[in-house]
Amino acid sequence: MPTTPSNDPGPSNDLGPPGAAADIDAILIVSFGGPEGPDDVMPFLRNVTRGRGIGDERLAAVAEHYHLFGGVSPINQCNRDLISALADELARRGVKLPVYWGNRNWSPMLGDTVAQMRDDGISQAVGFVTSAFGSYSGCRQYSEDIEQARAAVGPDAPVVYKLPPFWDQEGFMSAMADFLAAACQTDPTAPVLFTAHSIPDTMAATAPYIAQLNEACLRVAARAGTSQWSLAYQSRSGPPHVPWLEPDVGSELDRLAAGGADAVIVVPIGFVADHMEVVYDLDIEARQHADMLGLRFTRVPTVGTHPAFVEMIAKLVLGPAPVACPADCCLR
Repeated sequence: MPTTPSNDPGPSNDLGPPGAAADIDAILIVSFGGPEGPDDVMPFLRNVTRGRGIGDERLAAVAEHYHLFGGVSPINQCNRDLISALADELARRGVKLPVYWGNRNWSPMLGDTVAQMRDDGISQAVGFVTSAFGSYSGCRQYSEDIEQARAAVGPDAPVVYKLPPFWDQEGFMSAMADFLAAACQTDPTAPVLFTAHSIPDTMAATAPYIAQLNEACLRVAARAGTSQWSLAYQSRSGPPHVPWLEPDVGSELDRLAAGGADAVIVVPIGFVADHMEVVYDLDIEARQHADMLGLRFTRVPTVGTHPAFVEMIAKLVLGPAPVACPADCCLR
């Protein structure tokens, strides 16, 4: 399967906006990546933590989460499903554009994908990163990844215009609200707990991450017809002495139970697909914690291939170029 580009401005904004949709040769989906078998797990985790000084002993503990699922992260199949759904949406619109896919941390690696695009004669591509909210790791780092891949490929590498984070786009909002509304109908008195990946406080201080998350939660909850919600963070890593965003999902479940709640609806709004952080950290760890507290636990799906979300991607790729991220966005 080909690999995909993204349309963020890149670490430098000297590329300018893309031309008309007719000038775009391809779409590039850029994602995090994940192992696809037991032998992939440790090499993948070393890629993820490269340069952080995290030893194999600590990585081996994290690897056990993956081995519960046969060493396979669900994210790669989620991306294959998204690419297939996007291809169908483009065909429905009468648009013939190849969709490529490249990852930061595992095959298909972004550099290999950009090289393949060059070999296929691609000159300009729009890149869609599967990260909805603005932070260094979720936005700017992907811009840097793209530029590093292009530099490695050389002067004939295609130009890739990375789209900005899409947290406030209609398709993302409506897809999340659809899933939340269905859960609220099943358990109408349950409080809603939105979750997103925690990041270091220092990273959050240079990014719109917290403000975007709170605004998105407010809008999605309103669309779903609920005002009883809170936001928690999950899946933190790194040294305990380094402050990361709180409250943690576990402590928020404690707070809800202490306040008299007997159920909770968990919405992983910070994820667009079922990462390991969703299927392990929420579906196993958070669910077990909720069970211990006597809370009925419902986990809302990620947007995945919801038709509104897929249509949103097509519109972003084919429509007028959005305003590029500023040169100083999402610094470390």
